[in-house]
Amino acid sequence: MDNDKPILVLGIETTCDETAAAVVERRRDGTGRILSNIVRSQIAEHAPFGGVVPEIAARAHVDVLDHLVAAAMKEAGVEFSRLSAVAAAAGPGLIGGVIVGLTTAKAIALVHDTPLIAVNHLEAHALTPRLTCALAFPYCLFLASGGHTQIVAVTGVGDYARLGTTVDDAMGEAFDKVAKMLGLPYPGGPQVERAALGGDAARFGFPRPMLGRADANFSLSGLKTAVRNEASRIDPLEPKDISDLCASFQAAVLESTMDRLSVGLRLFEERFGPPRALVAAGGVAANRAIIAPLSVPKPRPRCSFRRPRSAPTTAR
Repeated sequence: MDNDKPILVLGIETTCDETAAAVVERRRDGTGRILSNIVRSQIAEHAPFGGVVPEIAARAHVDVLDHLVAAAMKEAGVEFSRLSAVAAAAGPGLIGGVIVGLTTAKAIALVHDTPLIAVNHLEAHALTPRLTCALAFPYCLFLASGGHTQIVAVTGVGDYARLGTTVDDAMGEAFDKVAKMLGLPYPGGPQVERAALGGDAARFGFPRPMLGRADANFSLSGLKTAVRNEASRIDPLEPKDISDLCASFQAAVLESTMDRLSVGLRLFEERFGPPRALVAAGGVAANRAIIAPLSVPKPRPRCSFRRPRSAPTTAR
């Protein structure tokens, strides 16, 4: 591709329980701009089951993806003939959803004789700050989602070093399972955060997993079990009990995370020098209680990120 010519890419995301389509422009000076970004959530479909059902997720992607692609192209004001490439998340993720998105992208690419780019889901998390905030290498990525919890050194495109990972449950998975065992509705992570706002974080002395270890790995399984045991001990649970359990659990996750990140950042600096930034990505990055203490009061870079627009009702 000619680097002097603006590049337009249609991106498709179907790895879990949200269907998304976006059009992104790479400008002549190398900076990026998101022209459209439309997301359709599947919360209503999965809520009766208390979690994501892979088969239901895949069928929901099939039902709406073509409508979302059309809406994203229309909002961006771009014709398919102008696309430089079509990109789709090719995993990790729920295999049924991944197949839907990748097959759709392949069909569009074949029809319009456009290159197809298969994107690694985790690599997309790692590199998005370079699009939205023009962040320079190297930087440290804290990836916390329903399926992954990692600390990664991002030193170049395709150049990554994992400094720490979970040895059992992912952080988002732990939040969701705690919510389910306490009878909170789906999606569980935001419900735990909300319930914790009115809770006493000092009531329950839950363990702080991996605290003080020389490596930067995480562990959430034992903490999750501790919450279950305490909830069983005081059953039946009153609303105050649930709030206190959530607050105590969240406080334990936060303290463990701060310790694990401090080790991860030290390992980063030993191998690569000081990072330019600590980037938090993944669903757990939406949890203000976990992320706020990680923020540093420095001038924020100018970002071109636009909040995704919900899909129109005609997309259902």
